[in-house]
Amino acid sequence: MHRPSTMAAFTAALLILSAVLTTSTAHNITHILSQNPDFSTFNHYLTLTHLASEIDRHTTITVLAVNNAAMDDLIAKDLPIYTVKNILSLHVLVDYFGAKKLHQITNGTALVSTLYQATGSAPGASGLVNITDLRGGKVGFGANDNEGTLPAFYVKSIEEIENIISVIQISQILPSAAAEAPTPPPKQQNLTAIMSKHGCKIFADTLLASPEASHIFTDNLEGGLTIFCPADDAFKGFLPKFKNLTAAGKIALLEFHGVPIYQSIANLKSNNGVMNTLATDGAEKYDFTVQNDGDEITLKTKLVTAKITNTIIDEQPLAIYTISKVLLPEELFQGKAPSPSPAPAPEPAAADAPAPAEEHKKKKKKKAADAPSDDDSDSPADSPEDAADDVADDDNGAVRFGGIGVLALAVGILLL
Repeated sequence: MHRPSTMAAFTAALLILSAVLTTSTAHNITHILSQNPDFSTFNHYLTLTHLASEIDRHTTITVLAVNNAAMDDLIAKDLPIYTVKNILSLHVLVDYFGAKKLHQITNGTALVSTLYQATGSAPGASGLVNITDLRGGKVGFGANDNEGTLPAFYVKSIEEIENIISVIQISQILPSAAAEAPTPPPKQQNLTAIMSKHGCKIFADTLLASPEASHIFTDNLEGGLTIFCPADDAFKGFLPKFKNLTAAGKIALLEFHGVPIYQSIANLKSNNGVMNTLATDGAEKYDFTVQNDGDEITLKTKLVTAKITNTIIDEQPLAIYTISKVLLPEELFQGKAPSPSPAPAPEPAAADAPAPAEEHKKKKKKKAADAPSDDDSDSPADSPEDAADDVADDDNGAVRFGGIGVLALAVGILLL
């Protein structure tokens, strides 16, 4: 009697599972390459040049990896890091070529665009790569400005996620006069001066007063930097809380407003998801989520939702945007109201005093390294605005699925 509804529920459960698994597909080039130590140098330079994060944000992409011996030949040239970035960008194709597809190229040859071409750094069409299916099962690769020669050959497939990412090994670095040409360093911008002139003077002055944080920002400018600076009214109201942070907490808060890659406004409008910051360090995630709805872009932590209100500069390698609120990382602001203080207990007699080990444990529990003191009246827990932002997370329609939660949902539907 209930069989039709049970089958319908089962079908619905499968559809839910399929949708979640499909939308959660992601790749991590650093993790893929780390499985084989022979690509450790190539992997290291993808991170150093910030190309790894660019690759992870793209789908339908192919990475032409080379082993450590081939990278040694490149490193021996002692090129500036921004020139190395151009060369390695030529090894990232903005199309999918798995091992099978390499032998199915129409007419046996193709000119494929790369990240070097897509960024606009390549003069003319020098950022294109020629892929040709040769006799005897060989596949050759060559830069478009290399007079038609194909000095590199397909070696093997490292990892393939069909139509999403293909990582294949080629025999050597692709020679390219354009990519290896001397590249002038990025224009040294005065970050704090730019922000001060465009409504972020208080944040800029605070950053300038913190040499360690300020150096982190300027050191990342060469490889790409994005800054989300709170407008003056927003940061002025936040200053009492900022002053109650520890020295390390103040640095982390400032660094939390910087991202170590260049993010154009077009990228922010087309890419939703979690974004690491200058404060991200191992277990200390210090990340936030980018969400967009048409032209409106929001940055969300668990405690606050801020909107991008203005573009100050958007010119590679630097982007600076004004935001409506100070971003509050959960690592510093837990958003929990302090518990009422219990009545003081009578002092224990000497015989009842805790042993040194027990006393050490109590001190560890009380430690709050990078957070304001609990009795501060300006703590985030006491701010009605922050409480409203917690509710705003739900209003923005953010939905999170965990594997267990999805399975539980599917089972629940089946049991109806």
